[in-house]
Amino acid sequence: MKRCALIVFISYLLFSPIGAQEAEAQSVVDEVVWVVGDEPILKSEVEVTRIQAAMDGMHWKGNPDCAIPEQLAVQKLFLHQAALDSIEVSESEVSSAIEQRIDYMVQQIGSREKLEEYRKQSISQIRQSMHDDLRDQMMIQRMKEKLVKDITVTPAEVRRYFKDLSEDSIPYVPTEVEVQIITQTPRVSVEELNRVKDELREYTDRVNRGETSFQTLARMYSEDPGSRRQGGELDYTGRSTLDPAFAAVAFNLTDPKKISKIVESEFGFHIIQLIDKRGDKIKVRHILRKPVVSDSAVNASLSLLDTIATSIRKGDVPPMLKPQLTTTEKFTFEDGVAVFSDDKDTRNNKGLMANRSERGQTSRFQMQELPAEVAKAVDTLQVGQISQPFSMINQRGKTVCVIAKLKNRIDGHKATITEDFQVMKDVVLEKRREQKLHDWVVSKIKSTYVRIGDDYRDCKFEYEGWIR
Repeated sequence: MKRCALIVFISYLLFSPIGAQEAEAQSVVDEVVWVVGDEPILKSEVEVTRIQAAMDGMHWKGNPDCAIPEQLAVQKLFLHQAALDSIEVSESEVSSAIEQRIDYMVQQIGSREKLEEYRKQSISQIRQSMHDDLRDQMMIQRMKEKLVKDITVTPAEVRRYFKDLSEDSIPYVPTEVEVQIITQTPRVSVEELNRVKDELREYTDRVNRGETSFQTLARMYSEDPGSRRQGGELDYTGRSTLDPAFAAVAFNLTDPKKISKIVESEFGFHIIQLIDKRGDKIKVRHILRKPVVSDSAVNASLSLLDTIATSIRKGDVPPMLKPQLTTTEKFTFEDGVAVFSDDKDTRNNKGLMANRSERGQTSRFQMQELPAEVAKAVDTLQVGQISQPFSMINQRGKTVCVIAKLKNRIDGHKATITEDFQVMKDVVLEKRREQKLHDWVVSKIKSTYVRIGDDYRDCKFEYEGWIR
């Protein structure tokens, strides 16, 4: 199944009422139609996949009767190899991905209650129904990444690939933008901070008195969606992957029966309990609580940013700086970043946002790659204009207030080797990776036991070697 088809397939799993799927599956008289290694493919699997694809308007390459079981078989090949290579996906990673998808579904449908009504399942049942499929897809993706991780291309290979390519085959680069931001994090009241700390102290006291377990409290109260379902457990983790303040306390724990002092990180406030240490990695469980920012604090930050934006547009020094700063030069957006912005990721780069991905880092974003609130704010701006202030939740789960400047807009165009080398390099890399994975599947088929039902022996398959 091509990647886009797989995304559609997962999307259907997320949104389809489970009762309808089960009814369709049960209406099929089940039989084993393929065997790959020691894994059977059932007729019901094929039929349910067909129904899901049809309802989403997905088209298969070739005859669906042949393409569907073949792609199910290919997935089993990757899963089998992932098991042999000890590819791992931790429960916390699966849980985090499930929570992200549930949050997305809730946003799309309106509420958790509406989602439960639509799916005819409780949120807990939805989590369970998604778990195995999502874990398998993550395993498959990691196996593919391992197989292609060493593939590289040189500039000369990129030029050769595109030299004789027809104009229609040259990739189109969508409109991209460069955005600068100034952020202000609204202040949390002392009363709210004390409330959160008192809650965490109460949790510690309840565990120490033997009234309940740390895991139970984590499942009930922790605001970390990635670990809450596992009782707050974080799998073996190195120091460098943790928040520095969290790591400093966690790696100093020695007694699994004791709970740490309250720790403040970029994500909120935690208490931590040691589970095990293994070399330079640690396994702990934690409870995260996030202070709530008041509407008045958000409005105060928005008002401050509005004043800053107005001053920048006029080129004037903002009123709150005039007693300390006298200058005849214009006050610029970059000056505003240096004086006011508290976003450490952009402050040292004059507010310029960075688009980080597996391809590397760039300052260019396609609109759908920006945070939704930022994209909405800059969508109608002219280059050089500054947005009205707005609030959003950042990657650390905190409420921040922002003004954004559209620094540059690169209109959509056919890629050129001089201006869009990375785009063209990615095209060639993707072709090489696809060929590598295709060749791997063909090779794997040859060394794997395969039995195909007689109904499929006249099929024209994407991969050779199924019929022997």
